[in-house]
Amino acid sequence: MSELIGYARVSSRSQSLDVQEASLTNAGVKPEHLYMEKVSGRKREGRAALEDMLARGIRKGDTVVCTRLDRLARSTRDLLQIAQTLEDKGVNLKVLEQPVDTTNAAGKLFFTILGAFGEFEASIRAERQREGIDAALAKGTDSPFKGRPPTIDGEQVAAMKSNGMSPSAIAKQLGIARSSVYRYLNT
Repeated sequence: MSELIGYARVSSRSQSLDVQEASLTNAGVKPEHLYMEKVSGRKREGRAALEDMLARGIRKGDTVVCTRLDRLARSTRDLLQIAQTLEDKGVNLKVLEQPVDTTNAAGKLFFTILGAFGEFEASIRAERQREGIDAALAKGTDSPFKGRPPTIDGEQVAAMKSNGMSPSAIAKQLGIARSSVYRYLNT
């Protein structure tokens, strides 16, 4: 008997899966057939729920349901690889917020076009983010991207060394790693 298999993903731990979970269950996905995860990034690595669903959670005749394509994949290449896996296993794909139906040629074309637009949008977003970070860094000390303030006083490390202390003793006294002492002594 074929089943509806749901997949939901958000990009950060602070985001909630509740809206996607509600949409999937309202579409007929049973709670025991939901695969959900909180994981970011544009690559497929680290997406254990997706890998589990693709490896063990689907059978021929099932339909994978997600709310949007960008929840399933973050690049056209990844999307096409997932689509190929689904096709090889005889599994359909249904996207709730986009009219995707991979059982016909027109649906497959639309699926591919949406994937390309999704990747384009993610690339544009990343470019804008990088431009903003670069602009903030160019401003200098007011930048939120300047890093955390140093916690080790390099002059104190140098003074302790000049007083004859070994790097191990300096590290122990300051409560820091010996590698940090060497890094300050070699600069």
